[in-house]
Amino acid sequence: MTASGEAVCRFCSAPLRHTFVDLGMSPLCESFVESERLNEMEAFYPLHVWVCDRCFLVQLQEYVSPPAIFSHYAYFSSYSDTWLAHARAYVGIAIDRFSLTKNSHVVEIASNDGYLLQFFVERGIPVTGVEPAANVAEAARAKGIPTVVRFFGDNAARDLAADEKMADLIVGNNVLAHVPDINDFVAGIRRLLKPDGVITMEFPHLLRLVEGNQFDTIYHEHFSYLSFEVTRRIFEAHGLRLFDVEELPTHGGSLRIYGCHRDAGRFARHARVDRLLALERAHGMTGPDFYRSFAPQVAAAKRKLLELLIAAKQAGKSIAGYGAPGKGNTLLNYCGIRTDFLDYTVDRNPFKHGKYCPGTHIPILPVDKVRETRPDYLLILPWNLREEITRQMAYIREWGGRFIVPIPEAEVCP
Repeated sequence: MTASGEAVCRFCSAPLRHTFVDLGMSPLCESFVESERLNEMEAFYPLHVWVCDRCFLVQLQEYVSPPAIFSHYAYFSSYSDTWLAHARAYVGIAIDRFSLTKNSHVVEIASNDGYLLQFFVERGIPVTGVEPAANVAEAARAKGIPTVVRFFGDNAARDLAADEKMADLIVGNNVLAHVPDINDFVAGIRRLLKPDGVITMEFPHLLRLVEGNQFDTIYHEHFSYLSFEVTRRIFEAHGLRLFDVEELPTHGGSLRIYGCHRDAGRFARHARVDRLLALERAHGMTGPDFYRSFAPQVAAAKRKLLELLIAAKQAGKSIAGYGAPGKGNTLLNYCGIRTDFLDYTVDRNPFKHGKYCPGTHIPILPVDKVRETRPDYLLILPWNLREEITRQMAYIREWGGRFIVPIPEAEVCP
């Protein structure tokens, strides 16, 4: 933002004039409310997303600083079996593809509770985690994962390099979208990467977000919403070359990018790079019409979900939620879903038990509460884990319970 208050693009600094979608006002999605604070005021911030008409980076302004969001965090990656399996598979692929050994060094940015680095350690490969949330980093250290409590950027990279922690492999899963100064962040990656080192990063693909109507993945922790073309330009601006890309099913459709120094001859450009760039162009992602189509479909999805919930309540049915993820809190607040619809929600993470969802004040309880109260419907808030959750909670069918999946549009599943 300029001194005059004008919003500008965080990558190319062009003025931001065009709305991608406006989800109204919402609290920070991980700011769970303690019972003694239920009658206190909560801070709400705009969820107004812009698209830059020069570089087409979709972005949310920085209303809250990263330390206010991430220094003490409620998300622990290890509570998802699906995500752990994904991490384990990735480690095997990376070790084989890049010939990593006990003489290599892997650095993960936003390493959370050691969910991924633990699998490198099992294989005898030295690692360092960089994690800004001290409470989460402590869980990683308890697993024997060396972890630096710090926000990553060019200064952090300089200090790590001075401490002889240059990386053969830099991993960043679901972090690139979380940094407000994306130029400083990518500059730090370049500084920390060895001359023949590799970067891999995963983040939700903007194309799949729009196609899947995944508006609930928009929240204040996500500053940028990335296409492959825009990501390629950002990395190239800092002397890094993306030589491969994979499309993944995680988080409703993600990309895993592979990068290196611009002049690193070890890595040839894979055909998948050109195929994905062509796909994005074919969908119109290099022009404005693609971005104008999103807001109307979001509003339609909100109306359909509310119609379903209203009909269920009018029929005398009980509804509970499953999960208290960040995306769920965006959905609940945007749609105005509170305890008049959901009696409670449950979560496997004990850190959240006894607390309340931000904004909506829906109580968060242990998973056993579902069997105790036997709701007619279970609204799956982390819909990207739909298969895992419907397997775990299959017993609700014993009393005729059914699942509601809200995205891409509300549907009832037997």
